[in-house]
Order: sequence, then C-alpha cells, then structure tokens
Amino acid sequence: MGAPRKTPTPPVLVDTTLRDGEQAPGVAFSREEKLRLVRALVSAGIPEIEAGIPVMGTAEQETLWAIAALAGSRCRLLSWGRMHPEDLEAIRSLPIRFANLSIPVSDQQIEKKLQKGRSWVLETVRRFVREALDLGLEVAVGGEDSSRAELDFVLRVAETAQAAGASRYRFADTLGILDPFTTFRSIRKLRRTVDIDIEIHAHDDLGMATANSLAAYRAGATHISVTVNGLGERAGNAPLEEVVAALRYNSRTDCGVRGDSLFALSRLVAEISGRPIPEAKSIVGGSVFTHESGIHVDGLLKDPWNYQAFDPKELGRTHELVLGKHSGPRAIQWGYRRLGVDLSLSEAEAMRKPIAAFVTQRKRSPSPSELLGLLAETIPSGVGSRALPASRA
Repeated sequence: MGAPRKTPTPPVLVDTTLRDGEQAPGVAFSREEKLRLVRALVSAGIPEIEAGIPVMGTAEQETLWAIAALAGSRCRLLSWGRMHPEDLEAIRSLPIRFANLSIPVSDQQIEKKLQKGRSWVLETVRRFVREALDLGLEVAVGGEDSSRAELDFVLRVAETAQAAGASRYRFADTLGILDPFTTFRSIRKLRRTVDIDIEIHAHDDLGMATANSLAAYRAGATHISVTVNGLGERAGNAPLEEVVAALRYNSRTDCGVRGDSLFALSRLVAEISGRPIPEAKSIVGGSVFTHESGIHVDGLLKDPWNYQAFDPKELGRTHELVLGKHSGPRAIQWGYRRLGVDLSLSEAEAMRKPIAAFVTQRKRSPSPSELLGLLAETIPSGVGSRALPASRA
C-alpha cells in the first residue's frame, strides 16, 4: 500500500455514537443517557464528538444545548446536517460552532436520490459552505457515498470545499464497500490534492472498517470517525475501542484516548443501546482475554508474553484462565490450587475427562463449586488430593 508517512501526527478521533450510532435500528437514547455518554467520552479523552442532528426538532436541540453546557471547552462538538436551508437554520441557533454539512457525491445518489447533476453538487457546496461561514461556523463537508463516487469527482468536490473555506472533507464509505488497499490509494490521492483536513468515515458492512480507517490514516487522513462498540446503521461503524487499540499496538500511535476507559465505555453503550456485546468482540468482549487451551494456559503461567501481544491491563482488562475441554493437567493443577486443593499430575490427568464431559454437556466452564463436586465424584476419598494451608490457597 506504499510507505506510511515518516512522522505521522496522531489522528483526531471523532466519536459519532450520538449521531450515527443512534441511527442503528431500534436504538434511541434519552437525554440523560446522552449526557451520561458525553461525560464518559470526555473523561476518556475523546477530542471531538458529533453530538446530533439539530433539524430533528426542539427536543434534539435542547439536548444539544445541554451537551454543549456539559462538555464546555473539554471537547470539541460538531453538529450534523444536510446542505439544506432548514438544516442550516437549525444549526445556526446552537452554541455548537462546527457543522458537518453532508451531500451525496456518487452518481448513483446524485442522480437516483437527489435527481440532480454533478454541477448542482459543486454549486451547492460553494453556496452552503459560504453561508455557514457567514454565520460564524466552521465547516466540514461530508461527502456521502464517497467510496462509490468517481474519484476525480471526489477530488473536485474537495477542492471546491477548500476554495469555499471549509476546513475538512469527510470521505464517507457509506455502504462499507472499501478494502484497505483501495482506501489507501483514494485517501493518498485526496491528500495530495487538498490541504484541508481529511476525515475517514468507515462503515463495517464487509468487516473492514477498522482496517480501512488505519489505511486512511497512513495515507494522510487527519481524522477518524468512530462509534463505541461500532454501533451504527446496518453493520455499524469503525469501533472506537478497535481503532484506539490498533493505533496503539499496530501503528505505535497514541491518539490520546485512555485505553483503560474503553471497557467501561463499551458497557455503558451496551446498556443504553440495548445491544449486548458479543463474547468474542475484540478488545471489549467478555472472553477475549480468557484462556482454556492447555498449551496457552501453560505458556501464560510461565510468562504472560508467550500468549499476549499487549498487556490487557492497559485496556482495563485482565487475563482469565478457565478449565474446559482443552485444559491440560498443569492447568487443572493450577485451577484446583486456586480452590485450595493440591493435585498430583496423575490426579489432574484423571480430572480431564469429567471436566471435558461437563463442558460438552453444559456449554460453559464449571464454577468453583462444580469443580469441587467433579473432584469428589472422580477421585475417591483419601486418594492423593490434599487441602492446601490457607496461606497457600
């Protein structure tokens, strides 16, 4: 994909959970829930929050006023709107002075949704950017469906936005069709064409939103749109927690967001959205730092770096070791030692079969009391198993 920038500046993350995240089917946040989320995002060090859509009405505008009062100067807020007079009128009355004004740029949406032409798009960008600037707003031009647009036209739209006074172009992969290689080439060409900031807004329909966001950053994007847990329309957006971790551990870039805040943020959004977190969800899933395999557990007990690419404590997590079908005798020894029972290797070997049978039948690891019950059933009383002193248990 070409060489990355030699001295990249960390990207600015733009959290749009309150806007694009709430557009997920069946998700609706109350005002208090939005304020709880803003508090958590600000505390985590999120530099920019896309707070909502003013044209939705009085209730949304009142919430945006409350968000602005809460965030103060600790976080930059954006509002979202179309390039439409009603949207601009709703935005002008708010204390949020940065507007993301969106317009389709693919021929598909220009012709089939707007029933307009390319020249109309260019003129509309000129007009609305200038009108917004006259209102004292800073403007990002959101190029909806940029990934399906002809790239040369995307470049013309971005150039037009820059000439009109916009400070940012949002390259939206609205349908999540990009791959990292195409993303890199497109953003690199865009970066070489305009001097304004470039934001990548990736959707996850093909499961590549995080990878596409990193590719865009390496190609010159200055901002990355994210949502907590990847919440959003259809398959969602680039997940905040994945982007933060991938930047830190893959690109060796600290974007300023506290890693130890991600787990709590994830749980909060799961609660207020009604969307449970999958157990295997990277970074924040319940089982992503849990180990059962005998080889892995043995290696972790010898040295955690045998089976960790980064310390989960940096993300507010810890390794969890459980016993199951794939546990070896040393892992079983370790598990029972935690319960105050010292097993010989032969006794631990004898426990493998009943533990595996339990997990196969119940589809979960046994609890401490169940492990002790399996031990009592498997090893006759008085044969080898020894209770450890309290100081060693």
